[in-house]
Formats: sequence, structure tokens, C-alpha cells
Amino acid sequence: MNSLPLAHPSTNVIRLSGRALAVARSLWLVVCVTATLTFLVALPFRWIQLTHPSPTNLSNLNALGIAPTLYAAYTIFWEIVIAAPFAIVGFIIFRRCGDERIALLTSLFLVVFGVGSGSFTLTMGALVGKHPVLDLLYQSFGAISWTTFAWFFYLFPTGRFVPGWTRWLALLWTPICIVWNYLPDSPWNPLNWQSWLFSLVVGSFWASWLFSQVYRYRRVSNDIERQQTRWIVFAVSLIIVVMALFSIIGAFVPGYDLLGQEQPNPQAFAYMFWQWLLTPVISALPIAIGFSIMRYRLWNIDLLINRALVYGTLTAFVVAFYVLVVGGLGALFQSSGNFFFSLLATGVIALVVNPLRLRLQQFVNRLMYGERDDPYKVLSRLSQHLEATQTPDSVLTTIVETIAQTLKLPYAAILLADGKTLQTAAEAGSPTEPFLTLTLTHQNQTIGELRVAQRSANEPFTPAERRLLEDIAAQTGVAVHNVRLTADLQRSREQIVAAREEERLRLRRDLHDGLGPKLAGQTLKLEAAMDALDSETETARALLKESMTESQTLITEIRRLVYGLRPPALDQLGLLSAIREQAAHYQMNGLQVTVSAPDSLPALPAAVEVAAYRIVQEALTNVSRHARAKTCTVTLAINKDFEIEIRDDGIGLSQTRKAGVGLSSMRERAEEIGGTCAIENAEKGGTRVKARLPLYK
Repeated sequence: MNSLPLAHPSTNVIRLSGRALAVARSLWLVVCVTATLTFLVALPFRWIQLTHPSPTNLSNLNALGIAPTLYAAYTIFWEIVIAAPFAIVGFIIFRRCGDERIALLTSLFLVVFGVGSGSFTLTMGALVGKHPVLDLLYQSFGAISWTTFAWFFYLFPTGRFVPGWTRWLALLWTPICIVWNYLPDSPWNPLNWQSWLFSLVVGSFWASWLFSQVYRYRRVSNDIERQQTRWIVFAVSLIIVVMALFSIIGAFVPGYDLLGQEQPNPQAFAYMFWQWLLTPVISALPIAIGFSIMRYRLWNIDLLINRALVYGTLTAFVVAFYVLVVGGLGALFQSSGNFFFSLLATGVIALVVNPLRLRLQQFVNRLMYGERDDPYKVLSRLSQHLEATQTPDSVLTTIVETIAQTLKLPYAAILLADGKTLQTAAEAGSPTEPFLTLTLTHQNQTIGELRVAQRSANEPFTPAERRLLEDIAAQTGVAVHNVRLTADLQRSREQIVAAREEERLRLRRDLHDGLGPKLAGQTLKLEAAMDALDSETETARALLKESMTESQTLITEIRRLVYGLRPPALDQLGLLSAIREQAAHYQMNGLQVTVSAPDSLPALPAAVEVAAYRIVQEALTNVSRHARAKTCTVTLAINKDFEIEIRDDGIGLSQTRKAGVGLSSMRERAEEIGGTCAIENAEKGGTRVKARLPLYK
């Protein structure tokens, strides 16, 4: 099974092959398997160490009423809880991505740091002094864990030093870790430095690790790498905050030593005992790495880590509950190894383990996959986001963002049909294959596609997820149709406003450039006629005749303007008679026109009357000029809509001829009032124009 690359697909992943890969994997196995086995070997020694505390700690336990065995079980349990996530995530990464250099480094760091460092869990420390070989292993694991810890933060997630000068800090940190662990008495060992120097140097390295991740996040990383970095920086920051909180609170506890295993009084010991409840926050680091892997496809191991989180947490609960019940009741009744207590704990665990597993599975699924197990919540959230959307242009973007966020998908997009092609209208995330494509329909008409990417190549959508996405696609189809209607309405409004302004401009031009100068000329001629009326009668008579002629011309011009606004025949004759008058006009030119219509038409909206008259007029003009037809039939019918059909027996439409102004104007007149107009060749020859105009009031 092929793994996905460590970083974003645009980043070149450094892979090992051949002998280098074999050597690296062999060394990894030797170190990590040895560390894990040594940790397991150390557990009995750790038990002995804790059940035989120092006199001071024994006095503290007695003062608090805590049995040494309960204290030992309690402490070892939390040490296992801290170490287990590191080891589990590390081994899974090695198994799935063992040929990638950064994956090998990350998994080595997680395993050795979790079980072998001795920094957060003191299990390995129980082997110190038992044998020189065990001492050497303890020192080696400490050096390896802190070295790989630093290198991980300098290199994650791309495997490259960012910024470049951090490689020198990584090289400088390595010998410090070696001296720190192998040469405890050396003056070069940071533990032997003055406290201010130790804090300055080590604190500077910690700051450089965080700086590397923050700098990479702000200056270099792409969107997916930024999401990965957020998990890591958050986890490390959380660990630092909790450790600082321990120190601050401990400062108010008399005699408390943050790093000490022996406390001078019961109060300090009790604080150390109960603070274990907060130490699992250290596991935030491997968990954060796991979530960066699971959620953003850093490695293709989502399903395995999902199960590891569920069953790892479940196991921890079972162990904790068993230890608390058996140890607590044993301490309460001063009895150890009581079979009844074990039976009671086992029975309770058997009752709660399956409901707890289901709850854990739902919680982990929600973190990894979003709300896929709760379809109603997904649809409800989508509805809420759509209601909160302010503009129609952002509706589609809101839909894809909601789908990607609620279902934790890497990519979601809506593609709309544009003729015979699909154009991306909105998308969220980065495209990753394979896709699941769902058709968007409205009233059985395909209007586009909803395209969503799987969370990983080997994790197809479940049947329940497919049903949910199909439901979302059905709702999306309605939303897309509404968005288109809104866009069409907006365009129609813009066209109406534009047409109105153009008509006003035409009227202004005709009045200003045509009627205006002519009326001004009329005034001058009348003034001249008045002046010549007494002395030059004939001249006055001629001027008055010219003014009368020009007045007739002005009347004709005014009628033309009025006719352009609305044909007078519609008001004088009505639509049906006006169309018959038009038909009679064309019959004078040798074209036999027949009008088939009801005896009378109901009252029609003014816009419908004008559109019908103009469509018939333009159609008859085209038949007369271009069709070479002998007969033409105009059919008018009132059904659900006002239906108009003009059919001729001419030569029909040419396949190569483009639609002219007349054909386009007929369609536009119908569409601008919500109707349709189709112009096509008739089945038995000739051309057919069929228009449908809505009978709205």
C-alpha cells in the first residue's frame, strides 16, 4: 500500500532507497525495539523502587493514608499513559512511511523520547546502577531523544532547515546532548553550569525551536503546512504553560521540589501525588503530530491512528479503573489480592466498556471526520450558514466551505454547467484525488456538479457519508438554481435600466436634434411673416405656406416618436385587429397571410401586447424579405400562456447563417417579460417561430 508524501504534494519529499534505506531502517529497529524492551524490563524495577520508598516518602504516605502499593500502581499507570502515545504513533509512522527521511527522524524521536528519555517518565531511571550496560543504554537513549527532539522541530514538516541558519544550531545542540548524558562530571555539561548560564543557553535553544516553526509558518509554509505547524506549536506551548504552572503553584507549597522524587512533608508529597493528573498533557505532542497527520494527510495512516486513539484511550481507562477499584478497596479494607475486588472491577468494566468505546469512537470521529455521524447537524449547520450569508454571490462559497469544515474534507467544489462545459463556481481547500462527483439537478435538469475529495486515497466514503452527500447535493441543486435566478434577475434589472436610459437618450436626441431646431425655424419664419404681412403680402403668404408644410412634417415626426413608444394601432384597434391589419399590409405584396385566432382576446398586460405585436411584425417582415414564401400562417392561442406561432412555406433557415438583429430582437422581447421564443425550421419545410408569453397581471 503506497503512502502519501510527508509534506504537501508540491514539496519534494526526501526518500531513501537501496543500501541507505536498509541501513537506516535496521538502525531504527535496533534503537527503537531496544528502547521499548528496556522500558518494559524497567517496569518491575520501577515497581520495586516505588513500593519500597525512602523513609521520608514512607512517612508521607502513612500520613496521607496511602498504601505504597497503591502509590506504585498509580505512578506507573501515569508513566505508561505518558509513554504509550509516543511509542504507538512512532511505530505506526515507521511502518507506513519508513522510506522517508523526515518520517524516520520523527518516528525515532517519538519512540525513544517517549519510552527512553527519562525526562517525563522516570521508569528508565530505575535501571541506573543495576548494570553498566543498562547505564550505557540509559545515557544513549537520553542523548538520542533530546537530539532528535531538537532536529524534529528544526525540520518539521518538510524535512528542510527553515531558516537555513538553524542547521548550525542543530549541529551545536548535538554535542551538548552527548556531553549532557555521557559526561556528567564534565565542566562542559550544562548541569554543572551556573543556573543563569544554564537557563540562558537551554532557554535559547527552546526559543529557537519555536521560532523555527513560527518563521516557517509565517514566511514559507503553504496552507496545509501551516495547519500542521499549528498543531505542533500549540502542543509545545501547552506543555510549557503547564510546566510553568506547576512551578508557580509549587512555589507556594512549603518544601515542594518540582524535580524531586522525595518531598520533605506530607503537604508537598500530596501536591506531587495529585499533579500526576495533569502530566498527561505531555502526550499532547505525539497527539498533535497524529492530528496533523490525520487531518491534513501528512501521512496516509488515518484509519490506524483513529483506532489507536480509541483503543489506547479505552485501555488506559480500563487499567486506571481496575487499579483504582482494586487498589482503593484493598487500601480501604486493609486487604490485598482479594478475589472479590478483582471480580467486582471486572464486572463493572464489562458493563461500561462497550458504551465507553462507542462514545470514544464518536469523539475521535468528530475530531477526524467532522459531523458525518450526525447528518441532521450537518444539514442544520449548512442551513444556518446559508441564512447568515449576506450576498447571493457568496452562497456557493458558503456551501463548499461548510461541507469541507463539517465533514473534515480536504476539498469541495461546485461546478456549474456553461453550455457543454463545466466551470468552477466555488471551491474550498486544495484539490486532491480521488474525487466523488455528485450531479446537481433541479426539476430533472442537470445544472452542475458537487465535487468532494476523499480524506485519503485509501479511505473511500462510507455508504452513510454518500447518502449524506447526496442529500446535501439535492439541497445544493436548489440553492444553485436560486442563485442563478437571482443573477438572472439582477441582469434583467440592469438590462431594463440600460434599455430605459437608452430610450431616454434616443428621445432626447430626437427631440433636441430633430424637433427642437425645426420648431426654432418655425418661430423665425412666423416672425418674418408677421414683419412682411403689411408691406410684402406675397412674401408673408409664402412663409406661411412653408410653415404649414413643416408643421405637417413635425406632426409626422411626433407620431413616429409616439409609435416607437407604443404602436397606436394597439390602442385604436386592439391587438387582434392590429395583427390582422399587418397581415393585410403584407398581402398587398403578394404574400398570402392567414391569421388564426379566437374571436376575441382577454385583456392583456401592455407589455405582453407590445411584445406580441412586435414579434409578429418582425416575423412577417423576415418572411417577406428572406423566406421566398407564398403562404404564412399566424396562430394565436390562449392556454396557460399566450402562445404565438408564425409558420411559412419558404426556404427555411440556413445552417450557416448567423442570427441577425431581427431574430435576436424577437427572443429578447419574449425573454425580457419572462417568456420564450424559439425560431427553427419546420418539419415540412419553411420556418416556424413559436413564442410563449406569460399572462401575468
